[in-house]
Amino acid sequence: MSKVIVNHTITVDGYAAGIDQSEERPFGEDGGDGWGDKLHAWMFGEAAENQAEVEQMAGARVHIMGRNMLGPVRGDWDRDWKGWWGDDPPFHGPVFVLTHHPRDPQPMEGGTTYHFVTDGIEAALARAREAAGDGDISIQGGADTINQYLAAGLVDELRLHIVPFTLGRGARLFDGVPPLKLEQVYARTASTVIHVTYRVLR
Repeated sequence: MSKVIVNHTITVDGYAAGIDQSEERPFGEDGGDGWGDKLHAWMFGEAAENQAEVEQMAGARVHIMGRNMLGPVRGDWDRDWKGWWGDDPPFHGPVFVLTHHPRDPQPMEGGTTYHFVTDGIEAALARAREAAGDGDISIQGGADTINQYLAAGLVDELRLHIVPFTLGRGARLFDGVPPLKLEQVYARTASTVIHVTYRVLR
């Protein structure tokens, strides 16, 4: 059976994004020059050191994300926005996007298709399970979407990449989530990030 996995980068104080998200700054103000420079430097500037974790992030068969994770467009779909990742996103499979505003599926290059789900997190997960078969399902984010799945008890595994700085404000993981029982199953320290995996115990 497929596993539901959260695979996400956070600061030491638990923030997955800063304030003031914009088209130029998908992860808000994190103290870098743009595109989540400080939060995600471990994935790009230091990718060789963290190659196993980078590859693992791309290993899910199906993905779920909130609308804010797809882009900065709010309200009705009044522009032809296709996500931060250009014409060939890195997902290469179905992506179910949580939204309050209906939209037809958006096929992209490389096998990615965005499907827009208006009836909540459980409906999105049911569709994801059907599409995934025995493959894993990744809850991509943002923090609010992850927190909803955690609070509903629908996550099997947390893979966190903890970077050594604090933000103090923004979108924070675990806000509004009841206490969780976790079993640590993996930990590795790299030069600018700690990779930790927890199994969520029922």
